[in-house]
Amino acid sequence: MNNELLDVFLPEGVLEWFFVKEIDKNPQRIQIVFEENNTPPIPQEHRGKTILSKGFKDIFVDDFPIRGQKAQLLFRRRVWQIEGEKSLLKRDIQFCAPGTSLEKEFAAFLKELGRE
Repeated sequence: MNNELLDVFLPEGVLEWFFVKEIDKNPQRIQIVFEENNTPPIPQEHRGKTILSKGFKDIFVDDFPIRGQKAQLLFRRRVWQIEGEKSLLKRDIQFCAPGTSLEKEFAAFLKELGRE
């Protein structure tokens, strides 16, 4: 898939951390599934330690409609654990507007529509 073209349509920074795993299209919606790259954000003080993958946390985000259909982005966020530590590692990536499941630009667009 042409990442340059995708980058035009996706929230800023998505292709920096994720790749398109699959696209599921049905009459009700288009869902694009993204999987986070397996490159953990290792803090400097833990460099050289073993990092264990602990699976995924799925986040659903509603985005601008595509050709009249609901568009849903599914982000499969990775979590990692530093061997011997209790806390989990994950990137601090914010795609949703605070308090919503809407992509930030889509939420701003709807908010502006409500003012008219």
